Amino acid sequence: MDLFQKCKDYTYAKDAMKAGFYPYFHALDTRQDTEVVMDGTKVIMLGSNNYLGLTTHPDVIKAGIDALNKYGSGCSGSRFLNGTLKLHLALEKDIAEFVHKPAALTFSTGFVTNLAIISCIAGRHDYVVCDKENHASIYDAVKLSNAEKMLRYKHSDMKDLEYQLSTIPADKGILIVTDGVFSMEGDLCNLPEIVRLAKKYKARVMVDDAHSFGVFGVDGRGTASHFGLEKDVDIIMGTFSKSLASLGGFMAASEEVCHFVQHNSRPFIFAASLPPANVACAHAALKEIQKNPQRIKNLLEIADYTRKKFKEKKIPALKSDAPIIPIVIGDDITTCTVCMELFNAGVYVNPVVAPAAPAGGSMIRTSLLATLTKEQIDRAADIIEKVLKKHDLLVKK
Repeated sequence: MDLFQKCKDYTYAKDAMKAGFYPYFHALDTRQDTEVVMDGTKVIMLGSNNYLGLTTHPDVIKAGIDALNKYGSGCSGSRFLNGTLKLHLALEKDIAEFVHKPAALTFSTGFVTNLAIISCIAGRHDYVVCDKENHASIYDAVKLSNAEKMLRYKHSDMKDLEYQLSTIPADKGILIVTDGVFSMEGDLCNLPEIVRLAKKYKARVMVDDAHSFGVFGVDGRGTASHFGLEKDVDIIMGTFSKSLASLGGFMAASEEVCHFVQHNSRPFIFAASLPPANVACAHAALKEIQKNPQRIKNLLEIADYTRKKFKEKKIPALKSDAPIIPIVIGDDITTCTVCMELFNAGVYVNPVVAPAAPAGGSMIRTSLLATLTKEQIDRAADIIEKVLKKHDLLVKK
């Protein structure tokens, strides 16, 4: 059989394009903002992870330009060899101090960060225990590791987590990995109970704070800070592509854990280092978060306002803790069709279909920016209400 036969047989996306409900790969003509132009259409942006709106902040942009002028466009090597700049070290120092950990390491993307940490830490005699709704990068990281076994517990089900932990032999190392905020549903993990069970079963805890860094916790320090459990979480992972308005990722942990990953992680050792401009932009964004915590308050306030507006309009939104508000639709085709109709009417949202959602559980994922105005939310909610009413998707009670 031809290796590429699977490529020839794959027609799902092209069929959706022909039918007019393919909702992906819209090309931006403008920078990330509350309103953007995509494929020539002006839309209210309700589908970006630019939570604090810092991609357009003048200090962040200037930092990137200054780094580009001073260091050039790239490092042309891995951190292990010629690719470490003083910029990397300064950012790592400040991140570690910010999240109250002894050390930190930076990586080229958030996805690679999870690959780098878990594939290195989880060895042949170790178990990794995951929430079923963890990000795909966590599952890929476990596959890349030499972990003896991965166990999954039902989403945020602490009884099931304890059951899974109880099946692990006492002589095995255990790493519990959870998203801090789950990227599709927008709910916070039950970190206090996870920590309690970790202590009971002598496990270590890693929290993926991609969607909670810069959003929850004291001054945006993340999930562990939010619950007052910074000392009880062993590894904090985060990204730069969301609240920090750049590209890359980080881990924060003890000095010995970071040192081990630094010298043993293949995705860290064999990947080119983060370019200077990305590092400088992330660092400037971190400083802006520390200087102006009001941005976080604005974000949470606009999220609360949006939830109330959706409820008022009978839009079937799921309960969420974060500035991620999912809207239940049902099947994949209707979800994609609604997304395209919203786009054409002036609102950009993200479709969540299989395999990211279970069969029959497809939804629209809205994510909010601190810089959105109530007037923009009002306009967007009116458009969403109109489109959902056309498809008989509004709450009927």
